[in-house]
Amino acid sequence: MNFKRMWAIFVSRNREFFRDKAAFGWNLLFPFLLLAGFAVIFGGDDRKEFKVGVFPCPQGETGQIDTCVPPALLSIKPIQFIGFQNQEEGLQRLKHHKIDMLIQGESAPLRYWVSDTAPKGYIVEKMIAGQLNADTADLLARQASVAARPIRYIDWFFPGVIGMNIMFSALYGVGFVVVRYRKNGVLKRLKATPLTAFEYLSAQMVSRIFVIAVSLTILWTGCDLIFDFQVEGSYLDLAIVFMLGNLSLTALGLIVASRGTSEEFANGLLNFITWPMMFLSEVWFSLEGAPRWLRMASDALPLTHLLTAVRKIMNDGAGLAEVQTELMVLTAFTLLFLSVGALLFSWNK
Repeated sequence: MNFKRMWAIFVSRNREFFRDKAAFGWNLLFPFLLLAGFAVIFGGDDRKEFKVGVFPCPQGETGQIDTCVPPALLSIKPIQFIGFQNQEEGLQRLKHHKIDMLIQGESAPLRYWVSDTAPKGYIVEKMIAGQLNADTADLLARQASVAARPIRYIDWFFPGVIGMNIMFSALYGVGFVVVRYRKNGVLKRLKATPLTAFEYLSAQMVSRIFVIAVSLTILWTGCDLIFDFQVEGSYLDLAIVFMLGNLSLTALGLIVASRGTSEEFANGLLNFITWPMMFLSEVWFSLEGAPRWLRMASDALPLTHLLTAVRKIMNDGAGLAEVQTELMVLTAFTLLFLSVGALLFSWNK
């Protein structure tokens, strides 16, 4: 392995990206616009679909959960009830706005928890009080606050925007570009040089990681100045998680780049990969209460584990020990994708 040859590819790829002012500018501007739009939309969230957690209750089918819910509440059609085995599990979901209220099914008066910063929690509280005709505490008993520092929806959504930006930059910045090089004959010319496939792929990965790190730093700083985010955990831990997630998604892009010869086919394949991750990795919304098979499909995606780890560190103050499961999964994905990409890589069409 010759680091001088790798450095030459690394520098040339970075220059190509940063000189493309339109692509570089859009990579930074789009997340800002997306985050600002969702901040306005969800600042007054008045959707008619509500999620209420119930404990103690098995996380099974709706019929099983209904046995844990007070009969008087089952007739409230806009509410979806979700079972939790214990109070701690439910409070964790409530803290992150994955549910709008938590109630204890076997209590009299009915004990419940809501988040003071969640507009939907207030609405659900009034709906249940009206259903029970309980304007006083005779039938309802509100409990203590769930968190010292309330987590805003924008705090929960921001890691999703960051993760989505990393995903698109990693996959399209490697997969699409290398396919274009192969189609234009650039890879064929590089094959005639002493450059090896390992050196070329390594330089492409390092270059993409560097570019994403620069973009992420600018994006994080700008959004923090506007929305004033708070990070409960360590910035160093966040950097490690982002680096590992970046590696995993970039390695996935190498699989697309390994054999593709058509930009149109590569674009379609990348869309086939990115769109399921956007909807199943909790970028936009929580999958709490979704069918079990859908959550299992979500766990099979690298972006899911990246966002889970980032939200634990950012909002819960978790350390690397608390997110070791996510780190191990991301490491396994990286090694798998790198192995497959290296085995399939070809210089020619």
